[in-house]
Formats: sequence, structure tokens, C-alpha cells
Amino acid sequence: MSVKKYIGAIDQGTTSTRFILFDHAGQIKASHLIEHRQYYPQAGWVEHDALEIWENTQKVIRETLRKAEAGADDIAAIGITNQRETTVVWDKETGKPYGNALVWQDTRTAQIIEDLSRDGDMDCFREKVGLPLATYFSGPKLKWILDNIPEAMEGAKNGKALFGTMDSWVVWWLTGGPMGGSHITDVTNASRTMLMNIHTISWDTDMLEVMGVPSSILPEIKSSSDPEFFGYTREDGPFGGKIPVAGILGDQQAALFGQTCFVRGEAKSTYGTGGFLLLNTGTEAVQSKHGLITTVGYKIGDQPTIYALEGSIAVAGSLVQWFRDNLKMIKEAPEINDLAEEVEDNGGIYIVPAFSGLFAPYWNSSARGIVAGLTHFVTRSHLARAVLEATAYQVAELIESMEKDSGVALAELKVDGGMVASNLLMQFQSDILNSKVIRPEVIETTALGAAYAAGLAVGFWRNQDDLCRNWKVGKCWEPQMHENQRKKLLKGWKKAVQRTMEWVD
Repeated sequence: MSVKKYIGAIDQGTTSTRFILFDHAGQIKASHLIEHRQYYPQAGWVEHDALEIWENTQKVIRETLRKAEAGADDIAAIGITNQRETTVVWDKETGKPYGNALVWQDTRTAQIIEDLSRDGDMDCFREKVGLPLATYFSGPKLKWILDNIPEAMEGAKNGKALFGTMDSWVVWWLTGGPMGGSHITDVTNASRTMLMNIHTISWDTDMLEVMGVPSSILPEIKSSSDPEFFGYTREDGPFGGKIPVAGILGDQQAALFGQTCFVRGEAKSTYGTGGFLLLNTGTEAVQSKHGLITTVGYKIGDQPTIYALEGSIAVAGSLVQWFRDNLKMIKEAPEINDLAEEVEDNGGIYIVPAFSGLFAPYWNSSARGIVAGLTHFVTRSHLARAVLEATAYQVAELIESMEKDSGVALAELKVDGGMVASNLLMQFQSDILNSKVIRPEVIETTALGAAYAAGLAVGFWRNQDDLCRNWKVGKCWEPQMHENQRKKLLKGWKKAVQRTMEWVD
């Protein structure tokens, strides 16, 4: 029997699915990525075809193994990370979904949210679930599916229907699907449903009743890194052999784990389709008073649950896609950096991408996007710069809230995700925060976090100290902006944000 050389990580994201093989040093051996189609049936509605995602998962696994000239015998375990709140309900006998998956960005549950709020109190369940009432989370999406798709409700009543976020969907298929696949999720994904009690780490009967969700449809909640495994890959599956599936982390918690933010007070910011800032708060579930959410950071085996404060931005990298695909200003996403570097500043304009409302710290679902400050002077280069700067401003607002909640001033920020390849954005982020910004050597920290969770479970890495030794600085940015300029820019941004409010009646 060959020595296990790799941990495999499936990164099932909002726009694509990727499989990566990591070695013991946390370095990438091989990877492959396939994008999937985005469906927009109505304004504010966003859907994915879950079966297309499963097909792509199999393809990226096979192609990565081919590139690495590796087989099942070379892989010690599989970890999974996923877009968190995206919701699918399927028939456990056929494996066929009752409809497209509702994506985390989807806002069709706005009326449900309004109906559930007690006299407009969006925080009425926050003490129990850590979350405000928002279209973002998967419990209301599940309620919408059950309320609007009769076959799904019938399946739920007769015990045939299964609900899951994309981690549950992928694990179920990997471990057998209709032939006895494991129906599970981990604590981090469960904490995003509004159905899990964040203190007991179990499905909450009161919340199930509020949402009208039968418990039979729910996956079993497991630790993020589980020495007892979630099941084994099937020999007739894409790996061609039995490998333990041993780690699951929602994508942002996976990035926290991959950045080795294991100490209370450590934070990371991910710049992907959306933007997400997480602060490790240790074993305490800190209730935010400044618009952040309380979430589970991770749980290793039977160790205590580690919590985090999170700030979520709905639109970050997807604003670059909008600039490319809708406005046709560029042909490829990286071109935006060259365009933005043609000008010294934003020309006085701000783009607030409240395409489906504003997430943290505002939680305003009636806001809509705006370009503010337009003059004859503005060129597409200024627009390009404003697109990049929009993400940095949003992160700055999250950090302001986090510092108020935690009482700790941020000394440095670890960053990851696709947008951190932009040196212009990272320098501007450092400037607007007046803090050091650090990009690690391996920027695929989301997939790396999932690999770490799985690897710990099987002893591929002995402990978290092993993981910390793998972390290395790739590049560092120091603030260079004058304080007066920083204050002026932030004031302009906040003024622009206020202009987006209450646009939808």
C-alpha cells in the first residue's frame, strides 16, 4: 500500500467548483476548476442547478487526479468547503432536486422575512441563532421551497425529501447518493440556517416550528473535523476508491481555518464573489451590537466549539464580473487593475453595489446600487478604480463595527480570495484601514482550510501547531495615505451609502 501523499479538498463555490490536492507542507500539487451557470429568473432571484454542480464536482476531481498522476491510494482524506447558505431540497430515492438551488444572494424570501419579524424587529431570534432576520440565510429559503413547490412539501411529509446546503449535497453523492449516502452537515454550515441553536449546537425545535420545517428533512450536525468521518467515497465514484470524507467547513470559516486564525482576536478577510471578515472570539458566542453576526468558527472533534464574529458583504468580486459582463468595459477580470492604474484616484465617484440590498453592518434589504458623484471628468478608468475601492470601503466598515464589538483595534489583517491578486486594491485597503495587510504564500486558503480539517481528523497533520508552521507570508502592504485624505474618502463613501437606502418601497 502506497504512502498517503495528499489531502484532497473540494471547494464548491458560488461561481465554480474546484478540486485541489495539497501536500503535507500545505502546498498545491494540482487543481482544476469548472464554472457553473448562474440563473436569474427574476430580479433578485439567483439559482444554481445542483445536478450540474455535482457533475462538475466529478469532472474536477478526475481532471486533478489526471494532472497529478494520482489515485485514491495517494489521498489520506477528503475535505469539503462550500458556499454556505445556498439551499437545495431533493428526493432521497432518485437524487433529483425538487427545483434549482436557491443561492445565498437570492432575495425572494423578503416577504417571509417581513412576516417573521416581530413588529419589524429583525433581531428577534438573534440571541438563539446568532443571526438577524435576512434573506441571506438558508432557513427562510427552505421555507420558501416547501411553501411554493408542492412536490417538495409532499416529499417532506412522506419522509422522501432531504434538505441541505451544498456541503450536504456533495457529501451525500460522494458517499453513495440514493445508495445510502450520508446526510450530514457541519456546525459551521448549520449555524447559517437560522434553524440551529448556536449555544446547544443542535436543531432548535422552536425555530423549526417558526419556519414550518419538519425535522425529518434535516441533515445530522457534525464537527468540522471528525475523526469518525462522514463516510467513504464510493469505489465506482470519481476517485475510483474508498477515501474517508473527514472535514467540512463553510467557505468563510474554512478561510479562517486555512489562515490559521486559531487564537481569540485573530481575523481574516476573504475577497471572493462576496466579501467576508471573520474574527475568532474563542469559546464565547459574542452578540454583536454593531451589525455583525455571531457564527460558529469551527469545531474539531469533541473539543469545545469555537465561535466568530462575521461581517458579510454581498457584492465584492461579483462587482468586477458585473463591470465585465454587463457593462462590457473589460474582456477579462484581471484587466480591471490595468484600467484602474491609469488614474491616481476615483475622480470623486463611489460605486455602492447594493444590488440585492446591503448586508453588514446595515442589513437593509430595500437598498439598491448607486454610482454617486458622476461628472464629465469621469472616465471608465475612474469607474474601474471605484469598482475595486468599493470592496475596500465595505471591509473598512466591517472592521469599524468589529473593533466596537470586541474593543480591540486591528493591528493587521490577513487576506485571501481571488481579488487579493490586485496589488492596487490591497494597497488601498491598507491605506483606508491604516493597518498592515498580509497576503499568505498560498492564497487558496478556503480549500486549504477544508484540507486541514480533513487532515487533522486522519492524523495527516498532528495538531494545529503543524498547520501554523505551514503558514507563510506572501506579500505585505503598509499604509501610505495621509489621515486627512483617509477621513475625506470614508466620509464620501458613507454619504454615498446613505443615498442607496430605502430605494425599494
